[in-house]
Amino acid sequence: MKSLFPYVAETRGVVVRVSVSYLAEQSEPARGRWFWAYHIRIENEGDQTVQLLTRHWVITDARGARHSVEGEGVIGEQPMIAPGASFDYVSGCPLATPSGGMQGTYHMVGADGEGFDVTIPKFALLAPAVGA
Repeated sequence: MKSLFPYVAETRGVVVRVSVSYLAEQSEPARGRWFWAYHIRIENEGDQTVQLLTRHWVITDARGARHSVEGEGVIGEQPMIAPGASFDYVSGCPLATPSGGMQGTYHMVGADGEGFDVTIPKFALLAPAVGA
């Protein structure tokens, strides 16, 4: 599992795993545009059902420019994740530089009504070297 999802963080029994793929076919380096897809798996190893309500991302490019993104749910959903279950989704991120990184949090609420933030591990966005 670690090789499929090299970036991992756990908060209160909720494990967030991330893998990243550079999408050469959607990137246009000559126009200053690089694009990645990221696959996220959220696993509930806790003892109560949790619901993902909102997301907060901080995206940083190679120049150090930071862009903050907040919104409800992920890919249009606010998934309920039962103990022992997981939720997967894939999304994408364009950058104006050939490298950067992303990190963030999901705000969740447990079946007990208590809200808490779950860490999304920092992960690198790296385009392959030209000619590699």
